[in-house]
Amino acid sequence: MTNASHTALDLPDEIARRRTFAIISHPDAGKTTLTEKFLLYGGAIQMAGQVRAKGEARRTRSDFMQMEKDRGISVSASAMSFDFRKYRFNLVDTPGHSDFSEDTYRTLTAVDAAIMVIDGAKGVESQTQKLFEVCRMRDLPILTFCNKMDRESRDTFEIIDEIQENLAIDVTPASWPIGVGRDFVGCYDILNDRLEIMDRADRNKVAESVQIDGLDDPKLAEHVPAAQLEQLKEELEMARELLPAFDREAFLEGSMTPIWFGSAINSFGVKELMDGMGDYGPLPQVQTAQPRSIAPDEKKVMGFVFKVQANMDPKHRDRVAFVRLASGHFKRGMKLTHVRSKKQMAISNPVLFLASDRELAEEAWAGDIIGIPNHGQLRIGDTLTEGEDIRVTGIPSFAPELLQSVRAGDPMKSKHLEKALMQFAEEGAAKVFKPAIGSGFIVGVVGALQFEVLASRIEMEYGLPVSFGQSQFTSARWVTGPKAKVDAFVSVNQQHISHDHNGDVVYMTRLQWDIDRVERDYPDLTLSSTRELMV
Repeated sequence: MTNASHTALDLPDEIARRRTFAIISHPDAGKTTLTEKFLLYGGAIQMAGQVRAKGEARRTRSDFMQMEKDRGISVSASAMSFDFRKYRFNLVDTPGHSDFSEDTYRTLTAVDAAIMVIDGAKGVESQTQKLFEVCRMRDLPILTFCNKMDRESRDTFEIIDEIQENLAIDVTPASWPIGVGRDFVGCYDILNDRLEIMDRADRNKVAESVQIDGLDDPKLAEHVPAAQLEQLKEELEMARELLPAFDREAFLEGSMTPIWFGSAINSFGVKELMDGMGDYGPLPQVQTAQPRSIAPDEKKVMGFVFKVQANMDPKHRDRVAFVRLASGHFKRGMKLTHVRSKKQMAISNPVLFLASDRELAEEAWAGDIIGIPNHGQLRIGDTLTEGEDIRVTGIPSFAPELLQSVRAGDPMKSKHLEKALMQFAEEGAAKVFKPAIGSGFIVGVVGALQFEVLASRIEMEYGLPVSFGQSQFTSARWVTGPKAKVDAFVSVNQQHISHDHNGDVVYMTRLQWDIDRVERDYPDLTLSSTRELMV
């Protein structure tokens, strides 16, 4: 989706100050805590919450579903917009749990950069690696934040080596930790030649900055114990010999990542990371589309839906489409063409997000993420324009890895169940298949935890207890090919055929043999496990 070339277009000031990025990590690396601190520094909230809230500690703003609050995990991507210095940050917090990876993959199509959070003790974990691969496919610039340095952590060089080896990317230190665990004092800010001192007493306090004149400045000894100062000088000398210096061009091309060290829960290292995103991060980028790409400096407004979230406000059965603006200057009340249906929509109540809180958006610019409340007209992958027939491409949809049948606790409420399932399918929370033979539905997800989330949400949002049971099928594949050939295939394979919520033909399989048979007997047809949501 994002054009690999990060050439600076001559953008209007309002667009040039936008920084739109996602935060990605393995579960429990501290991603949601980091998001909270971003909001704190941006002045968007007065006191940061904690994911596992105790007593007076506030719930995090980016986790708004009941299940997220109960379990202390993020299961849905959420968007937040706020100002920091002269910049406008559009931050998307994504689920770290691998069971919700599809939501994260789609989110990465709507951002221009990513912040990768790793745990100082655990280094690069499996989910980090998967998400990094998606960023790599899109040449997204990546900033790295090594979190939890106030706990026992691994050697700094070891962490950097692991990132370079596992992710095949050059790493350049933007800061360097002074001590680890209980002895962690703070960091030396390499990019700005500053000493950053951590305050353990107040977690919401900005670190103290001491401007210094190189590593021989006597001021260093006033703040850093002698043994640690000696070690810092040795390590930095080695780092300068062994590691590359920061090169903004290499970073914007996705081949180099600057790394900051800190402790999100202690608000340490966060401001430097934000400064790095503001000063070095990419401006809004060109979006890939058909029949042509969309440049952010185009006068006409264009945007695309990368996420749909239902019932963010349980009191109102609302459905909000998250729209990334690709170009232009949007104003509230504008009429935009919904390219798939060719109909015009008056966007009268667009919203800006602060997680589940929202405010009316009077205007927005390319790079911003706005919410458009609607009653099901907008789907993931839809493009909105000022009349041009153009479709943004590259938003992925994946075949589910787990399939189960579903039934309502009350058989009289099967219509209610159908409505709930269709809504979750449009939201992208699950795949819903209607078998050609028999009644009921088959639900497909990427990870087992999603079944729990679905059951919890259907009961909470629709007052409808449901149960999931074993399905005779193990996988699903979309069927494409010449219409006559697809029709002929469907007519003789009825027991394997279902339709998804878009009405597309899906082949349900029990064994790999089923797929092999179709590929052998029907060479004109294609069975796909992924498809692009370009509608």
